[in-house]
Amino acid sequence: MSDVPKPRVIEVVVDASAVLAILLREVDDKTFNNLEGLLGRSIISAVNLAEVRTRLSDLGKLQLTSMNEVLDLILRVEPFTEAQAILAADLRPSTKSLGLSLGDRACLALALGKGLDVYTADQAWSKLQLDCAVHLIR
Repeated sequence: MSDVPKPRVIEVVVDASAVLAILLREVDDKTFNNLEGLLGRSIISAVNLAEVRTRLSDLGKLQLTSMNEVLDLILRVEPFTEAQAILAADLRPSTKSLGLSLGDRACLALALGKGLDVYTADQAWSKLQLDCAVHLIR
């Protein structure tokens, strides 16, 4: 057994829109390849996972993309906690004008609570003034 420590994985949070953009190939090949690697160190809120499944179902693509396939791409699904629920609600006044949904705010609450960067395909997030870095994937 080696005494060499394993490199620490730098986790990030992904929004449902980012996961869907990757699964549905809504980005160019270069971006797709970069993002596919990103998912391996990504965590997602259970709320956002529900959004992914709902959208795939709405598009009639749930059979083509099994939830196991989605879960295999992502490092971990985080439960939606009481603290995150309170933070998501508290974000409403500052995000209402941008049209952010409860799912969006759940994602942001996860990122803020863990001190992690967040990735999204939602352009409106670029206007946020929060204590986490927001990265737009397109």
